[in-house]
Amino acid sequence: MKVLITGSAGFIGFHLAKVLLAEGFTVHGYDGLTDYYDPVLKNNRHKILMTNPNFTATIGMLEDEKKLYSTAKEFKPAIIIHLAAQAGVRYSLENPRSYIDSNIIGTFNVMEAARKEKIKHLLMASTSSVYGANVKMPFIEKEKTDSQLTIYAATKKANESMAHSYAYLWKIPTTMFRFFTVYGPWGRPDMALFKFASAIINNKPIDIYNQGEMYRDFTYIDDLVHSIYLLINKIPFNSSDTENLSKDNVSPVAPYRVVNIGNSTKIKLLDFIEIVEDVIGKKAIRNYMPMQKGDVMSTWADTSVLQNLTGYHPKTNVKDGVKNFVNWYRKYYNN
Repeated sequence: MKVLITGSAGFIGFHLAKVLLAEGFTVHGYDGLTDYYDPVLKNNRHKILMTNPNFTATIGMLEDEKKLYSTAKEFKPAIIIHLAAQAGVRYSLENPRSYIDSNIIGTFNVMEAARKEKIKHLLMASTSSVYGANVKMPFIEKEKTDSQLTIYAATKKANESMAHSYAYLWKIPTTMFRFFTVYGPWGRPDMALFKFASAIINNKPIDIYNQGEMYRDFTYIDDLVHSIYLLINKIPFNSSDTENLSKDNVSPVAPYRVVNIGNSTKIKLLDFIEIVEDVIGKKAIRNYMPMQKGDVMSTWADTSVLQNLTGYHPKTNVKDGVKNFVNWYRKYYNN
């Protein structure tokens, strides 16, 4: 089966491509290799994928509709997995327009490519940030999500609405993933674990927001991409079956579903930092900071829909996941 992955040089796209290639899929990547963070890291991920003869790639921006459409037309994928985006909650405070360009216009172009190629299943990344100011936890997909706190989260919520309308209008089976604080080897340098580990190893201070009184549902990368792999064949069909809807959240009017992918365990930030310190064998130089604009106090996923669909529940212990990351970091940076 042919799968087109946008963001194939990104953290999640790279790991997902490796899994799909190992399972015998033919994968074509599409990535802009932007400089939001270290392009060398992105290129090195792609180099690893290129060693597999069943992987090819196009370097291009999502906003370049002609290149994206021609790539999809030539490759003829059965499945599109859209992971590329302008990421980062805090960066969206500094450069909001890039989120409109990539996450709104770029995602529209991906949906148009899916419509034109009449694909079997469109799977797209959303985020736990769409839950915004919601306080009822764990977060359930059916809860209202109308209180996003950043333009990043707002663009991802807009993607969900856009995708539902396309699923309804053009009968494109669509699954949206809401990711919860993903971490692991080859991770993004702008994310918490990477920043904490790098600073501690190099004897630099770490910034701890809201005095560390925050909680996150840390999800290990292998658990996340395995969940995506299992969902590829869980194609949504709209249903008016009330009993089915009680165990699912497929739309009653469109072949569309939203699925949380998280570890279903909220961990206090200070406890997470202590785990990182313990794994590295060194105490952090702590710089306590006030709450950042756009940050939320807690994230915590209810993954019942994922479990009901696939029988799978992300379960990697955080300390084991942190060890894997630190081992990768030391080897990659020779540090």
